[in-house]
Amino acid sequence: MFTPRVKLRRGETELCRRRHSYVQSQVVSPSLSANRINAFYTVAVSLLSFSRNYVQRRDLYIVSRVLNPRHDERPLQRSHHPSARTLFKLCGDALVELTGIRQDASLSYDPEGPLGEIQSDVVFREGHTSGGDVTYTPRLIAMDVKGSLRTLRQEGRLYDAGKDMSAVTWEGSLMMHEESPPEKNSFLEDLDKLDVTITRFSENSVKCSSGHSENSPSAAGSASVDTVNSRLAQVQKGYGLEGNVKVWSDFLRIHLHPRTVSVIHQYNHDGEAHRLEAFGQGEALLQGSVLEDLEDKLHFFVEECDYLQGFQVLCDMADGFAGLGSKVTEMLQDSYGDRGILTWGLAPVSHPDSTPMKDIYHMLNCTLATTHLANHSSFFCPLTLRGGLGRRPSAPTAFTHLNYDASLWFHSSAVLALALDALTVPYRLRNNSVPMWQVADALAVSGRKVVAAYGAVPFPMMHGGSLPDALSACPDALPWKPLSACSEPGDGRCYSQWAMLKGFEGQRLTGNQAPGTEPPSPLHSLDRGEDVLTSYIRSFYPTAPLALQLVSSPSKLTPPFPQIFSQSVSPQGFLQDQHPQPGSPASVVSSVPVLTSLQSGPALGTWLSELHRGASAFDIRRVAPSFLSQGPEMGDYEEALEQLRLLARCYRDTSGGAKHSSSEEDDDD
Repeated sequence: MFTPRVKLRRGETELCRRRHSYVQSQVVSPSLSANRINAFYTVAVSLLSFSRNYVQRRDLYIVSRVLNPRHDERPLQRSHHPSARTLFKLCGDALVELTGIRQDASLSYDPEGPLGEIQSDVVFREGHTSGGDVTYTPRLIAMDVKGSLRTLRQEGRLYDAGKDMSAVTWEGSLMMHEESPPEKNSFLEDLDKLDVTITRFSENSVKCSSGHSENSPSAAGSASVDTVNSRLAQVQKGYGLEGNVKVWSDFLRIHLHPRTVSVIHQYNHDGEAHRLEAFGQGEALLQGSVLEDLEDKLHFFVEECDYLQGFQVLCDMADGFAGLGSKVTEMLQDSYGDRGILTWGLAPVSHPDSTPMKDIYHMLNCTLATTHLANHSSFFCPLTLRGGLGRRPSAPTAFTHLNYDASLWFHSSAVLALALDALTVPYRLRNNSVPMWQVADALAVSGRKVVAAYGAVPFPMMHGGSLPDALSACPDALPWKPLSACSEPGDGRCYSQWAMLKGFEGQRLTGNQAPGTEPPSPLHSLDRGEDVLTSYIRSFYPTAPLALQLVSSPSKLTPPFPQIFSQSVSPQGFLQDQHPQPGSPASVVSSVPVLTSLQSGPALGTWLSELHRGASAFDIRRVAPSFLSQGPEMGDYEEALEQLRLLARCYRDTSGGAKHSSSEEDDDD
């Protein structure tokens, strides 16, 4: 996904050459040209930074902004892209960290190669360690509870302060309790080995190149960079982490800045006691030392920005992080109200060891999160493969060419990461990018600040085929599926829509018919890919305002991304006519095309009304009195439900079923 050009100059350190990977996903991230994300997190803030020289990474996408260098963390070279952003990622342990599950393998280190379509500096920042090593880390603040880091050090490994922990000032008797550290899975063990190998290789390359002139072949050859990502791509090893992933750091490939991770020590990741389960618990967290720590980290990243475009927030909706996320977005709105705040609410398909009472908590958290996050954001988009956010949802979203296990957060977050990678394309492009606020203004019209996401993962395009061929094969229904637990109405009613097609690299966008040949369909007669996709979508939504963007580069999948694709998918992510022979090893899919859409329409009114009815169907003081024990007050709870009811009315279709666009004033409340 990230395809920046990396110039490696003679004398740059091994860190400058070493690691890189995909955030978001993100990651997570808003700005004029942002990057992407993956999920399994808690709370995170990341900033969008724009292009400069690109350096080593084991990376992850989240959110970024253009940063000003400060002291020992200055970029090697500045660019002046007018965009920046911060990502508050609050996903709790509901999704597998949208910024860690899919690492970007498309970062280019060829100084002579063309610049990529996606601007990776939107998400990552260059800096220097105290030892002079060059680093490239996401501008991210991530908050999680105690016990969620496992093998990951909170301060990371790049900026080791080298503190002497052997000094003991206590003069009394000592008792030592030794605890074995958590075991690393096979992927993390291989990652550590590759880090060591690449580091030694880079050190030797620097030594060898020091004896040659800058223009000599040997010096030029030193720019051929070996990376962790390239090594993993070559190995194409299937790690099968499905039974070993407990937290997002179990598959994290990037290095994080020391100011990225914040641990909330009041609550535990495991066990039954001290769990962050209710909205009010999360709301009460953002004060005292937690608030001070978050503000310090935020100011650190914000102060180095040349231009702050906005924030992208990823928040777990189903537990107490919903309350923390609402307070974070409220803080952002108060302090940066003139910037874009794009919020994505994440919810898993299922929770392990759930009970009827916990299911009520999950529904109430989602209900309050929808109201508060929509109020404090430029737009709010729920992201889930769950069939609904109520206590009795329908079956999870099914994709024709995916064989994923919806009960595994490792799988469901991988699917959402791919979708989010495409959904955030508009403000991450190197050229013709769209500011975050413009995306929000186009979708959140007339108070309709909740939008729904849809995605075709992967987009069903035949290998060697064309875009008209792929779309003509879906004449009766759009190929995408719900990503927000909100089904498409199917009646052409939509107030606004933004569509993104990513990853058609090597395929034809037009029919390319021979002169005098009758085109198989009207789509085959069009001359531009944009016209083909526009014509197709307008056949389902004739009058809705539509914006769309096409990006050639696909989403790169390197280990440990789970191999959840059916045998009909080729290694390049396109459909293939011939399936592998029975008993033959399954091919490893290394990239995929994705088609996504963000929509605002009457279907969301129905979805919001159902959410309101579910929360209003019982007396919370009798059924779940403990939910309100730490807030909100009963009056605030009832006010939130009323706001949700009024929000649903904003989506009421008063046209009598006629197809219309958001430009028509249909709210007469």
